[in-house]
Amino acid sequence: MKDPLKLVALDRDDLDVVSTHLQDAVLKVCDVIWHPAEQRVVLALSRFDWGCTCDGSPDLRRCRTALRFERVTCFKARNVRPTDKGAVLNLLAVEFAENDPPGGVVTLTFSGGAAMRLEVECLECELADLGPVWNVRARPEHPDDPGLQPEDRPLS
Repeated sequence: MKDPLKLVALDRDDLDVVSTHLQDAVLKVCDVIWHPAEQRVVLALSRFDWGCTCDGSPDLRRCRTALRFERVTCFKARNVRPTDKGAVLNLLAVEFAENDPPGGVVTLTFSGGAAMRLEVECLECELADLGPVWNVRARPEHPDDPGLQPEDRPLS
């Protein structure tokens, strides 16, 4: 990873770019922080560096990354047990649907049927690599049957 990645998303197109960079990021349930008084949700993730697979490098890498959403008025989760702090979630996509412009719903979709829903006054998101960076042995794969991989089993 040459330079740390830092992105801001203020509309659906911006968030699509963020989502692309976060595909197959992993996080633990304890790494999701909801601050209702501040209207903020922060996630600490281990992001797979898909860019390293495109530049011809034989090294596969992950890095610590923060994802922050502001102006969050409501935060809900499906198939995620908040008490299971060590459960690992594999992020597949981050999407935004505007329902009361400029407000709407951000949905974080995870393998195994887990999801998080953030109702926002407007889309205000930041992704920032924090470091460290480390090599990994394999690139993420998406089998036809998510039940084949332990990390893809539903959390509830």
